[in-house]
Amino acid sequence: MGSWLHCSPAIQLDFCMAIIYGVFSASNLITPSVVAIVGPQLSMFASGLFYSMYIAVFIQPFPWSFYTASVFIGIAAAVLWTAQGNCLTINSDEHTIGRNSGIFWALLQSSLFFGNLYIYFAWQGKTQISESDRRTVFIALTVISLVGTVLFFLIRKPDSENVLGEDESSDDQDVEVNESAQNNMTKAVDAFKKSLKLCVTKEMLLLSITTAYTGLELTFFSGVYGTCIGAVNKFGAEEKSLIGLSGIFIGIGEILGGSLFGLLSKNNRFGRNPVVLLGILVHFTAFYLIFLNMPGDAPIAPVEGTDSSAYIKSSKEVAIFCSFLLGLGDSCFNTQLLSILGFLYSEDSAPAFAVFKFVQSICAAVAFFYSNYLLLHWQLLVMVIFGFFGTVSFFTVEWEAAAIVARGSDYRSI
Repeated sequence: MGSWLHCSPAIQLDFCMAIIYGVFSASNLITPSVVAIVGPQLSMFASGLFYSMYIAVFIQPFPWSFYTASVFIGIAAAVLWTAQGNCLTINSDEHTIGRNSGIFWALLQSSLFFGNLYIYFAWQGKTQISESDRRTVFIALTVISLVGTVLFFLIRKPDSENVLGEDESSDDQDVEVNESAQNNMTKAVDAFKKSLKLCVTKEMLLLSITTAYTGLELTFFSGVYGTCIGAVNKFGAEEKSLIGLSGIFIGIGEILGGSLFGLLSKNNRFGRNPVVLLGILVHFTAFYLIFLNMPGDAPIAPVEGTDSSAYIKSSKEVAIFCSFLLGLGDSCFNTQLLSILGFLYSEDSAPAFAVFKFVQSICAAVAFFYSNYLLLHWQLLVMVIFGFFGTVSFFTVEWEAAAIVARGSDYRSI
């Protein structure tokens, strides 16, 4: 255990993330079947227990428990995301899906703000983290996770007349009786077939480009950018504490975006495209500033950091401002993706969200791999290319959806 705990943190993190994202990607193929059998509420509860178990492992980590928990959390994350998407959809209608997606995203990303805020002040000035500090944090997080898991049972059951895509007649009761009589294996197979069928639809293929971009930029702002900031020796003694501050401002951007777009969605006459356009402009601005402000070898710098120069004098203020822009832009894309998936595939939301997370997690895993080898400017170029085509593809789907809705056609199921 000793040698494992004292090996490079970067190696530990990369290996852990490789396991989680690999299992996560594969598990998304079966999660619609799981949700179809046990329902979204029980799926979220069971997944929450595995999340709590994963956090608890860090109280006293062992190699076998750490990597075993990484496998389980990969499965649980896939089930949780699919169940959350399904729950969000069935508790929304076409008028509230945008608002609810924004609120959901703001609440989800609040952990970035509060978690990093605590670490920034509690561990400020510390060069080494004691076992006592580590145990205190992870015991508290385990308790919070368990409380949140129990709260899943307080989620209300949707009224049938308010459910997005619910247009059945008074035969609903008979349908429910027939569904409850179905064999669980039949439900699982049907959900799996829907996922495969959904993968090759024109709309999902187009949205997959946008989803791929969110996976690439997820890896960048959650892993690569913090590494870049911590590697710049010209930031002085504050370079490590700036990583926590960066996380705080990413969280602020995420929460602000989710809250703002959630509140404005009800009165938005222009659809989702303006929000996505704002997101890509914000991200392109952030990428350009990062390109100028960060040394090119920052992502692959050794533990000692880098003394290389950027195109401009590296500024801590610019670095933190870019963190905010990365969070704000990410919220633009993810809130609108959640909204359009819930709207277009209201009757098949579990398979739709499973495909969404499948594509996103694969691209995030790929980005984690190449981030250890590519210089910063190449990583930024990859995101610019995917961001541009992802934005165009999202616009195409949104325009088609708006046209079909205007004609009064049914655009809610595969």
